[in-house]
Amino acid sequence: MLGGKPVRTEIFPHSNSIGEEEKQAVIRVLESGNLSQYVGSWNKDFYGGPSVRQFEKDWAEFLGVEYSIAVNSNTSGLYACIGACDIGPGDEVIVSPYTMTAGAIAPLIYGAVPVFADIDEDIFCLDPKSIEEKITPRTKAILVVHICGHPTDMDEVMEIAGRFNLKVIEDCAQSPMSTYKGKNVGTIGDVGIFSLNYHKHIHTGEGGMITTNNPVIAEKVQLIRNHGEAVVEGKKTADIYNTFGFNYRMTEMEAAVGIEQLKKLPELIEKRISNANYLSKILGTLPGIIPPLVKEGCRHVYYQQAFKFKKEIAGVGRNTFVDAVKAELPVMRLRESTPIMGTGFAPPLYLQPIYQQRLHKCSFNCPRYEGNVSYERGLCPVTERMYFEEVFTHEYMRPTFTKYDLEDVINAYMKVYENLSELKEYEAKKFLAG
Repeated sequence: MLGGKPVRTEIFPHSNSIGEEEKQAVIRVLESGNLSQYVGSWNKDFYGGPSVRQFEKDWAEFLGVEYSIAVNSNTSGLYACIGACDIGPGDEVIVSPYTMTAGAIAPLIYGAVPVFADIDEDIFCLDPKSIEEKITPRTKAILVVHICGHPTDMDEVMEIAGRFNLKVIEDCAQSPMSTYKGKNVGTIGDVGIFSLNYHKHIHTGEGGMITTNNPVIAEKVQLIRNHGEAVVEGKKTADIYNTFGFNYRMTEMEAAVGIEQLKKLPELIEKRISNANYLSKILGTLPGIIPPLVKEGCRHVYYQQAFKFKKEIAGVGRNTFVDAVKAELPVMRLRESTPIMGTGFAPPLYLQPIYQQRLHKCSFNCPRYEGNVSYERGLCPVTERMYFEEVFTHEYMRPTFTKYDLEDVINAYMKVYENLSELKEYEAKKFLAG
């Protein structure tokens, strides 16, 4: 960053897990001529084609859950789950401010209002104490996010939900095979959603999977996925609340890829955990760096490795430190335009214009909404501290990273620490320059 020679210039290996198995699976679908078999009416093909149904069956057996429903993204899965939980205008849903935007947008799709609870400063998932503080007579559900691969404190969440008669939706986009006290995430609450887009643990390009043990929720998700308003009459569905449908359907090619990818997931997860543990053990010895906490009884599957950085110990600011490490290392193949190391993780969602301006007339300004939700700066102090001051993340623990690659990562950190005095001078000059 200050003009020296970087630790490494050779680009990091790609994280492509697509192999010959997936290629052959797609070829079989192409040769069949049947790229999607959905029919948007009550018909034997309402549930999709053979690859979609097989993928759903495999996923359900893999996680030990009654129902799995394939969709075209985790985002559409979130929307479908909000609808399937009978959430509508005037209702509130407790959500995380420290995640991808779709988790908070999902209630808005059905005219409900997202209410942001704060996060746990150790694992960055929703803090059950903050959840309980945000519950009102209008609250209908809690949407937890198992962020970065670590599970939320689900015992406490489920106890609160039971006490207040609330649905629990688990966003598992970053946490397939993450477990909480021996239970797979996505099987503990009322319904769970997993992501299968290209930079997740396994992928189908774009895609998602919904899991539930509740047959009513499963049916509603299927209706919302595939033009439910055209199906309920023929299907003789009695409860049609929120069953107007979208097109959230996964294709046969994506499902064929997913079937093969699922077989690889355990090995890919184990490599992530091994790499992350190795980096945590060494980097955690550096003053001011706090490696990810893994709570007792939990399995962390490391979508990203999120560290905390203490400026008062290290002597330089987090952003300067991260910029210095990034300057020592190259990009990763297939991710050339996307940084694999960054600060903050996700900005507090309530600071976005959609919440600051509250222009969504069917939710914030709905005549049926009797609340007065706040989105002011300072609403979630832990989230803001983590984003603006402490957290930094990287993806140097991906399965394709070898011991040789990890050593380069470690050497980059070590080099920066050896030159902290220069970074302090650099920061001082920037400060004086305004």
